[in-house]
Amino acid sequence: MAIKVNLDVMMAIRKIGLAELASKVDITQANLSILKNNKAKAIRFSTLDALCKALDCQPGDILEYVRDDKVGKKPDENEGRHD
Repeated sequence: MAIKVNLDVMMAIRKIGLAELASKVDITQANLSILKNNKAKAIRFSTLDALCKALDCQPGDILEYVRDDKVGKKPDENEGRHD
């Protein structure tokens, strides 16, 4: 996936545990754990807003775009040809 969730990093910087943050954000520990472990497929803006308020950070501190390069894929046979 091209979006990486750095919630664990922000939690470490702010020295806040899963249970405390879950309580502040009003989200279950299980759902917060899914976010923290980069297993989530989506995040609601309201959840992102609550996380940013609780962690005193910007959305970009939590979410990061990581380019999906063609790692492990066979190159296209016509790729790189300039006929």
